[in-house]
Amino acid sequence: MREHSSSGIFLLFYPRVRLFIVRFFPKLKSLRRYLWSSPGPLLSEAGASGELLVARIRLALAGMLLLVPVISFFLSPHWEDLVGLTVAVVAFLLSVAVYVLVAKDYSRSWIGFVTSGFDVTLVSGTLVVFLLFDTPHTAVNSKVVFEVYFLAIAATTLRYDVRICALAGLLALSQYAAIVVVAATYWDLNNDAYAPFTYGKFDLDAQVSRMILLLAASLLSTAVVSRARRLRRLSTSDRLTGIFNRGYFDERFRIEMSRARRYNQPLTIAMIDVDHFKLFNDTYGHAAGDAALQKIAAVLQSSFRQSDIVARYGGEEFVVVMPETDLSTAFEKVEKIRHIVADTPIHIAKQDVTAKLTISAGVASFPDDSSEQDDLLGVADERMFDAKNAGRNQVCGSGKRAVLQATDDEMVNA
Repeated sequence: MREHSSSGIFLLFYPRVRLFIVRFFPKLKSLRRYLWSSPGPLLSEAGASGELLVARIRLALAGMLLLVPVISFFLSPHWEDLVGLTVAVVAFLLSVAVYVLVAKDYSRSWIGFVTSGFDVTLVSGTLVVFLLFDTPHTAVNSKVVFEVYFLAIAATTLRYDVRICALAGLLALSQYAAIVVVAATYWDLNNDAYAPFTYGKFDLDAQVSRMILLLAASLLSTAVVSRARRLRRLSTSDRLTGIFNRGYFDERFRIEMSRARRYNQPLTIAMIDVDHFKLFNDTYGHAAGDAALQKIAAVLQSSFRQSDIVARYGGEEFVVVMPETDLSTAFEKVEKIRHIVADTPIHIAKQDVTAKLTISAGVASFPDDSSEQDDLLGVADERMFDAKNAGRNQVCGSGKRAVLQATDDEMVNA
């Protein structure tokens, strides 16, 4: 009877459990992929600025902390003071080295991981020094040094990278846990020989609470950066098409132009306009026009590389920035996409018909066409109008033009 009841309960809940697993795990996988992805160029640039700020603060703190053992050593020199002075000097020199590295615009993707790990390990190293001086209670009950962990974890939010926040928090947690285990293993921490227990007795519950606080700080910093990324994404997306908006394009274009100049690499920009879009709207309505823009935006988004910037410039105009791409390569790419757009059917649900649209585009390249951001954009815009004036449904570049003229009926009706 019991077996029958158990099997009945299993059969009752199995579909619900299976449905939960089917729905939950894909979302969990998607969340993990989102959280563990790079922050993107704009947030990376903000993170580089934050890295420089952290480097300055770290250097200032290391300099102030260096004064304590220096003054103590010269007033009453002891070998303990010499060890403390050595540790402080090493920390200061490392802080100087990191500052110089960051100040020289050494904005490699891994620098934030290294410096955050350095900050956390510096705190742990200080606690280890207390163990080496046979003062384990100071190592596990310090109320000054331990709090610096939270400063190190909080500083990770200035890098705008969820991965750095998570790794720094886990590193702090694991290092401090190791210090507690070593102290509790090699010292009888509650022995009366340590009376009057200036830093307090060893309390396992208190240590567990400290580790929980470190974990909470790590989760909080991760949540702050994750929310910042989400808000940034919302503020840079075009509400209708879902691709980047004009504001994001302006920022990224400036960054990519600066990078192209610095590394002497080509960069090409394409201005794209939908042909006869007003006629399309007048014929099928604005809802159909919105659907058409969404369809064309999806084609553009899927056709270019992830490193390219596809944005809605305004109305029915789109713009694409292609870093490390010369004019010839970009011209051929845009020409292929022009064919794809021309062959893409747009279903008009209310009228139950299918229509098609075409695009005209102009491409311009750095440094051949211009070395200035606004001028390069202007050249691409002029060439787009040249393509339109030449009959539409074509791509215009420097001395190149791909032509596929069509009548108005062909451009509007399938």
